[in-house]
Amino acid sequence: MAVTLADVAARARVSAATVSRVLSGNYPVAESTRARVLRAVDELEYVVNGPASALAAATSDLVGVLVNDIADPFFGIIAGAVQSEMGAPAAGAEPGRGGEKLAVICNTGGSPERELTYLTLLQRQRAAAVVLTGGAVEHPDHMAAVAAKASRLAASGTRVVLCGRPPIEDAVTLTFDNRGGARRLTEHLLTLGHRRIGYVAGPAERTTTRDRLDGHRAALSAAGLGEGADRLTVHGLYDRSSGYDATLELLRRDDSLTAVVAANDTIALGVCAALRDQGLRIPEDVSVAGFDDLPFSADAVPALTTVRLPLHEAGARAGRLALGREPQPPGGVAMVRSELMARASTAPPRTGAPG
Repeated sequence: MAVTLADVAARARVSAATVSRVLSGNYPVAESTRARVLRAVDELEYVVNGPASALAAATSDLVGVLVNDIADPFFGIIAGAVQSEMGAPAAGAEPGRGGEKLAVICNTGGSPERELTYLTLLQRQRAAAVVLTGGAVEHPDHMAAVAAKASRLAASGTRVVLCGRPPIEDAVTLTFDNRGGARRLTEHLLTLGHRRIGYVAGPAERTTTRDRLDGHRAALSAAGLGEGADRLTVHGLYDRSSGYDATLELLRRDDSLTAVVAANDTIALGVCAALRDQGLRIPEDVSVAGFDDLPFSADAVPALTTVRLPLHEAGARAGRLALGREPQPPGGVAMVRSELMARASTAPPRTGAPG
């Protein structure tokens, strides 16, 4: 038997009118009530039936782009590229008549709960496509919930594209070469002669964090330096202040460090600031490396050694896949390759340096 509006209202302990207001989005509803209704919709897998849903499905010009933090250049670049594809007409079509879509940026703030809420809302809006960007939260319950929502979206005709995430069923995936890029970066430092290398990682529960840290440690292990890697690793957020605080902690643990690797370029800025405040020169005393090759990296002083991910190109491709303007890769998964960018922030350790 089909789930009705009344069933949702009963599960959420509200009136049918309140459920209707939440789903239409045209009336103010308390946030706690809205969350309860959306949870009931999700649990009951309620889908609007009849002419109204057919009309919504036929006229949807909406594409949702989920990001952790739109203020972070990493996500801003990807989202901007996706949005540019949404506003471009298909090849040979006249502007305004070529299948352009409205891209809506959904900023989750890194919250797994908010991510699931946005996916539910986009399903309610019959979105033409959904693009999820950045690393996923490595929690079995959350990963299962995202996979279930992706399956429901796909079943209703919504294209689901992942950009920078591990593959899941019912989605096309552009996965980043985080592990390989991180390994090449640490191998670069080892080749220069560094042996005491600190690492500033991102949040432990993120897939991007795990992959980049795994690549770093694989390089250390291959060089016979894997022992003690935990002690020279500090986790934090993907921001400048975390890089600053983590560097002070690394120096407290081992003041003989000759290099610090940051899990992204923004963290690396904080690493550099902390080193300078401790009277250390870059790279004469300590080399610093980042990841992503964000726009400011080449203009930092000294220019930052990093791993380049083609974020704009990846975002544009994700947009084309979301619109069906590009064939899906074999098996629905494609690897976005990374490139080592060796610049002035890394150099051989100074003569007589420990390690």
